Amino acid sequence: MSFENDIVESLNVLRNGGIILYPTDTIWGIGCDATNEKAIQRIYKLKQREESKSLIILLADERSLMQYIAAPDPAVFDYLETLQQPTTIIFNGAIELPDNLINKDGSIGIRIVKEDFCRHLVKRLGHPLVSTSANISGTPSAATFSEISPEIIEGVDYVVKYRQQENKPAQASKVVKWEDDGTLTVLRG
Repeated sequence: MSFENDIVESLNVLRNGGIILYPTDTIWGIGCDATNEKAIQRIYKLKQREESKSLIILLADERSLMQYIAAPDPAVFDYLETLQQPTTIIFNGAIELPDNLINKDGSIGIRIVKEDFCRHLVKRLGHPLVSTSANISGTPSAATFSEISPEIIEGVDYVVKYRQQENKPAQASKVVKWEDDGTLTVLRG
């Protein structure tokens, strides 16, 4: 199935400050333009999530890290080449992003997506894409589209059709914290 129509519709919504429900390289996510503070606020409200629990962003390529991390450790680029599974890296020194997206300690979670739909969407948007699980905060993450609550589906401006029929349960990404001294701490395996 082609996803071109979903890309076009998603871009229209995202560029106008809306939020979308979409398949990521892991589980289904709720997303918006990561540079739009009001859209980010709508995601917190929809998820009934405290702003102190920051969200992550998706980037289309490694080069983009330079735009959103003050001084990325050059070793992180070697690490990225070794990854076999989707991995979210928490970096210190987030820059050029709204305050309500950055953790109070100045960090931000970033995942470089390789999955075609997400990569195309982020590249064509020209900004990072917020990604957070498609569930109300405190409830289990949906492993398939059919498990997403009506409240979430009705609360977004566009629901991507691509991959809705997949039945294979998806898993959340691995999460690691990249420390300034180059050490890596696995937070979720």
